[in-house]
Amino acid sequence: MIRTLIGACAAVSFAGAALAEDISFAHFVPPQHTLTSAVIEPLAEAAGSGESELEIKVYPGGELGAGPLEQYVRAVQGVADVVWGLPGYTSSQFSKTMISELPGVRGPDGHGYELLWDAWDAGLLEREFPATVPLALWLAEPNVFITKDREIRTPEDVEGLKIRVSGSAAARVIESLGATPVQMPATEMYNALQTGLIDAIVTGSSAIGDFKLDEVANSYTLGPSMGQISFYVVMNKARYDALGEAEKAALDSVRGRTLSQSAEEGWFARADQIIEGLKSKEGTTVIELSAEEAAPFNALTEPLTDAIAEEVDGADVLAIMRGDG
Repeated sequence: MIRTLIGACAAVSFAGAALAEDISFAHFVPPQHTLTSAVIEPLAEAAGSGESELEIKVYPGGELGAGPLEQYVRAVQGVADVVWGLPGYTSSQFSKTMISELPGVRGPDGHGYELLWDAWDAGLLEREFPATVPLALWLAEPNVFITKDREIRTPEDVEGLKIRVSGSAAARVIESLGATPVQMPATEMYNALQTGLIDAIVTGSSAIGDFKLDEVANSYTLGPSMGQISFYVVMNKARYDALGEAEKAALDSVRGRTLSQSAEEGWFARADQIIEGLKSKEGTTVIELSAEEAAPFNALTEPLTDAIAEEVDGADVLAIMRGDG
């Protein structure tokens, strides 16, 4: 679907775009989400720096289209100039980018945005981002289990459960633990857990606060190697190419690793804040597994990484991301 739109979008005329003052930024979460402080604000500051007069006009909460899964298409079609989204929501398009979400790819002291941009700079991810210019690529904090009225301490506690995941990488991880993955956007997690449609959620702990999951969940398990979620902020390429020199230079001053670092640090800071708050919340259990306790999970999840990379012809991507390339 994406690729069929490229030819049509390339033909769109952006006459006078260099004089435009506004760049539209569309996303599907409320303004108070971590995205605002970690991405939108630094991008807006950079956009208006120097001789540039660009302004970022934000459309939150799905104002330019309610479906989170269609975010990338909106950028390609020019519905929005810039969008934020998750590769996992359309995993088949981003098969090699999704390698970054697998268990053990990011080391304990590594930065997710660095490994993504290393793969990008090596020319290994460009084909997955047609008709756009990535402004930021980064990884969230490690995935955790989020449950209601049940505790997860061993792989046996996971067997047979229906567990929400964001994309194909997490789905394979959940299958390796004997559970059934249920892929759905983050905006549907609250109701799904509350109504019993799912038994648990796997996502980063920052989402607990950003989507108010602590109102319906009461147990959280940290420690198993289950990978992490990846994100992108992309801009319509024709719109970017039509910018004036000053405006393009302003975006380039933050585009890439700089904005990605801000995003990733914002996600991790939010995650730490949420976990600390949960530890003191009455009626809430935060289970932090030791390395020994997490080992049985890891023995099932981490062998998936090399196998999946081979399946998508991504061994070179995995090597770069691990620092072996």
